[in-house]
Amino acid sequence: MRIKFIASAVMAATLLLGSCSTPKNITYFQDMTQGEIVNPLTPLEVRVKPEDKLSIMVNTPDPALSSLFNLIQVQNRLGSTTSNTKSMGSNANSNSGQVSFYTVNPEGDINFPVLGKLHIAGMTRFEVGTYIEEELVNRNLVKDPIVTVEFGNTGITVLGEVNSPGRLEFNKDHLLITDAIAMAGDLKVNGRREDILVLRQESDGSQRAYRVNLLDMDALAASPVYYLQQNDVIYVEPNNKVKRSTTPTGESPYTPAFWMSIASFGITIGTLIISLTK
Repeated sequence: MRIKFIASAVMAATLLLGSCSTPKNITYFQDMTQGEIVNPLTPLEVRVKPEDKLSIMVNTPDPALSSLFNLIQVQNRLGSTTSNTKSMGSNANSNSGQVSFYTVNPEGDINFPVLGKLHIAGMTRFEVGTYIEEELVNRNLVKDPIVTVEFGNTGITVLGEVNSPGRLEFNKDHLLITDAIAMAGDLKVNGRREDILVLRQESDGSQRAYRVNLLDMDALAASPVYYLQQNDVIYVEPNNKVKRSTTPTGESPYTPAFWMSIASFGITIGTLIISLTK
């Protein structure tokens, strides 16, 4: 009888300790030490792609002259969003006034007033501004122009095991993947931090898949998707525990009562085996 009791106690303790063990894949950046310096890749700036929307404003000393090159008066730093879109860094007053966009065609061109067709694909917004300024000066149209360029659709999509999935708009020239995760409300406890999928649209319209590990800061900083681009898609998979415990309808049958029943059944089987082998 004493042996049965000891065996049952040992099995119960084993089950309890197993359920209380500390997961090792929850904490971010586990390889980081005090004072360590991380050297990421060269910052990847957002560059113009086909179907992008841009606001381009030309300023000159003569307002009448400026109006020849502007579709409509626009405000600095676009931040308009839809009701289902969250934004980062938008101006609180950005929804005042009207905004008109240039849409980049599939060949990477825009039709700019007076200058005509301009090929801007692959440029940063600063490079686009410099290019237009030089064209205006070289064609003797404006002496000292100031051109301001803003992206109107620098959005990404975050899906899966995050607290606030959805489309996220940003107006930063350098957006880190950690920024995007923070905008999505951080990962849920059951999200796989060590194997996050990032899909990036290529110039030919295809998508390239990348995998990143939030537990390893050095590997993350060396990844091509450490800096995000417009239209990137981030997908956080659920861990194996969630996959095993979820039915096709999305419900979990594995309630606390279920696990208590399993534990009780295991103890009973263990006691039976000991009794039969005495």
